[in-house]
Amino acid sequence: MRLIFTLLCLFSASFVFSQTDTTENFDYSNFGDADGVKRYCSQKVLNQTPQRILSLGFEQYGGFSMPGISFNSKQFPTQINIADVNAIRAQVNVPVVSTNKIIWQMGVNYWNSKFNVTNPTVNDFATALDETALLTAGINTTVFKPLNEKNFLIFQASADVNGLFENANAIQNKAITLSGTVIYGWKTSEKNMIGTGLARTYRAGQLMHLPVLFWNKTFNDKWGMELLLPARGFVRYNFSTTSMLQAGFELEGNQYLMQLPSTMGRNAYIQRGEVKPRIMWDKKLAGFLWINAQAGLRYNYRFDVVNRYDAREDSQRFFSSNLGNPLFFNISLNFVSP
Repeated sequence: MRLIFTLLCLFSASFVFSQTDTTENFDYSNFGDADGVKRYCSQKVLNQTPQRILSLGFEQYGGFSMPGISFNSKQFPTQINIADVNAIRAQVNVPVVSTNKIIWQMGVNYWNSKFNVTNPTVNDFATALDETALLTAGINTTVFKPLNEKNFLIFQASADVNGLFENANAIQNKAITLSGTVIYGWKTSEKNMIGTGLARTYRAGQLMHLPVLFWNKTFNDKWGMELLLPARGFVRYNFSTTSMLQAGFELEGNQYLMQLPSTMGRNAYIQRGEVKPRIMWDKKLAGFLWINAQAGLRYNYRFDVVNRYDAREDSQRFFSSNLGNPLFFNISLNFVSP
């Protein structure tokens, strides 16, 4: 009987406890934002194209001519004919620090362009171009530093190894180029970011120091633009949050070391700059995996072969070639950030 009485008491106590509301009622509307909390702007605008963390792509140019190839005044200028150019492009950008106060990324990039020459025996330059590839490989870092809700700083720096290399032993310090950009900007709303700054760049094939304009703006649910002039500029049309079309241009290039035959006794440097007007389509496949397809024109901005690192004078130039301007396409798979 004592056991039964005890169980009945415990059951009664548990029933009473279960029916008692011990939760306090708070009116959360009485709680405002904490005083003294500093807020920071984000690095994106609404509907912006997703940032690539990992990218692997293939690019191909159509055929074109490369006239006026000559390393000295005694050599009659010849023309090299290019059947096509195949390029492998890869990029990795990994967040090192990602907080509301600072975003720091480190990355690596790879761009290998193989020129398929139809007359590779016409001269030494054609032979070297056909047997090796125009390679760019490097590291880069980007820092986005918000100062408050309206103002921000962007720092970007990169170091690239560029050249026509038969093997790794051919790489030397004169194949390295250093680039960088600093921007101060204003984020006036979640749809508009604008900034200005200075850049040290080899995108035009030759070392240049230029003012830059950074401007990302979303006009409405469908239209926007993403600019970093003079390097690139695109108008964006959003079919949806997972599919978008862009039209614009990008300036690409660098300075490449070329080791001439030992009989010539010196090195040369290819200063390559390309303007690429193009249309791009980005589409989400699944999760954070997207596909990017591009088509456009590769327009020759500069293709000079010079005898000194960072040469700028006509007297330092072996030759300048007015390359033909073929169509190109590019397709890549990209793992993007949320």
